[in-house]
Amino acid sequence: MSIIKAKQLVHEFIRRDDEGNVDSITTALDHVDLDVQPGQFIAILGHNGSGKSTLAKHINTLLAPDEGTLWVDDMDATLEENIIPIRRSAGMVFQNPDNQIIASVVEEDVAFGPENLGIPSDEIKERVRNSLKSVGMSKYRTHSPNKLSGGQKQRVAIAGVVAMEPKCIVFDEPTAMLDPNGRKEVIATAHKLNKTKGVTIILITHYMEEVVGADHVYVMEHGKIIMDGTPREIFSDVEACKEHRLDVPQVTLLADELRQAGMPLPKGVLTRDELKQNLIELYQNPVKRREFFANMSGKSFETQIPKKRTYVQDEKRDIIVDHVSYEYSAGTAYMIRALDDVSLQIPRGQFVGIIGHTGSGKSTLVSHLNGLLKATSGHIYVDGQDIYEEGYKIRELRSKVGLVFQYPEHQLFETTNFKDVCFGPRNQGLDEKTVELRAFEALEQVGFPTELFDASPFDLSGGQKRRVAIAGVLAMHPEVLILDEPTAGLDPAGRDEILGLLAKMHEEMNITIILVSHSMEDVAEYVDRIIVMNQGKVMYDDAPREVFKRYLELEQISLAAPQVTYLMHELQDEGVPVDPTATTVAEAAEKVIAAFGA
Repeated sequence: MSIIKAKQLVHEFIRRDDEGNVDSITTALDHVDLDVQPGQFIAILGHNGSGKSTLAKHINTLLAPDEGTLWVDDMDATLEENIIPIRRSAGMVFQNPDNQIIASVVEEDVAFGPENLGIPSDEIKERVRNSLKSVGMSKYRTHSPNKLSGGQKQRVAIAGVVAMEPKCIVFDEPTAMLDPNGRKEVIATAHKLNKTKGVTIILITHYMEEVVGADHVYVMEHGKIIMDGTPREIFSDVEACKEHRLDVPQVTLLADELRQAGMPLPKGVLTRDELKQNLIELYQNPVKRREFFANMSGKSFETQIPKKRTYVQDEKRDIIVDHVSYEYSAGTAYMIRALDDVSLQIPRGQFVGIIGHTGSGKSTLVSHLNGLLKATSGHIYVDGQDIYEEGYKIRELRSKVGLVFQYPEHQLFETTNFKDVCFGPRNQGLDEKTVELRAFEALEQVGFPTELFDASPFDLSGGQKRRVAIAGVLAMHPEVLILDEPTAGLDPAGRDEILGLLAKMHEEMNITIILVSHSMEDVAEYVDRIIVMNQGKVMYDDAPREVFKRYLELEQISLAAPQVTYLMHELQDEGVPVDPTATTVAEAAEKVIAAFGA
């Protein structure tokens, strides 16, 4: 018997004008059929706005279908009396943890669900202890959730659902804000629940590596299920995935690049180990190697490795962080030293990546650069001026140094998206015509659809909100643009569009870009320099290939290197003479081909 069964499921979002008349109708689910068996691990993929989260909310009875039927754990989801029982059977982890954290102490929040289920107190304590351990948050059990970073809050939210031990858990992009190790732990937790306790898992994600271990994959587009199959079946057709705004695992993409270059590799390679074994076998077979290079004759394999620029430091134009420390709740028992004697110099026009484990101090550091936080000790200099000096105009600093927050909801507040983007330039004192022109140009730059200009920011998907938030800062024409996890919640095509836009601005406008990210692949692809934060200190500060050489040390602080970097080191260890410093697919493909011709 199915644990979830949908037949011809339809859901429409209706937007009305000020008089209550229907302004527009969006079909979010368009006659969806779904059949999930108990104990399956299901992945649901699709671009932003494809209907994934809407479907998830139906399974958790947060939304009711307009047409069709939905049964969850043998209960009709259209009946009001089944709403609470279904939520006991099908737990849900939201994209934004603030939507489901309610208590003032971490362990109390995790205990909230089991308490409401009437679980005995001794068992509740055991469940809380185990669930916090499973997401790596045991040492924070007595902390206030409000003092945690975004990624730490997400782990608490996941622990709260895990503690309820439902039959099914729907994960709606649960790892979007987590560091690499955190992502690995959460997905491992989901698989452990699936394998050892038979919990049905439905995972919605934009990280394709998280999908590899699923039993079945559904791909949604415009409210419909357009593809389904095993991970290997879905990812075998790289071009079809790209056509539907999807990504593929990095090693799958590398294998596809090498196959197009003439290497006899199978389609649908899913894991690093699988690609490694294929390449080793090929390298050790001189006949196949000769055939490969015979096929390569007359062909060129040119990679588009970005050229990194050099920068001259200039104290009159750079951002200088001078021995800065910062303490949250200073002078109390809850004091946390988020920054510990940090010193940095960021030249004007540089593209900088800041990485670090959840809670390492990344967001705290960038919040100092435009005056949102004031250092407990130390100084910040922008354009040669100490921003803490008496009489310094912080308002002018924030026009010059723009910051896009980790959660776009924190900076969206107007009644329409267009008005929200107008807010910044209007506060700069610009005339109304210029304000509206800048808003239009900024929304266009981030690829935001014109039909949603007059919609409310709060009716948007997570990825759409992020575009509006970025546009709101771009409209102010900042000299320095800081983005805290700007691609979290975006589909792969949206991620590439935003990062491509940043790269274009950096190249053409010489704007300083500071990118905080948990995606090692993104920083490897785009930035000139990586700053690694650990426990409030700068651990490393160097070019990407130099930082990722230290992948073993990075693992010790819950980080990682790009998947291709691991692969190259593993191939070298097995006797394949590759240069292991590759950090992108393009570099890795070039270096593998070069090694096979050695």
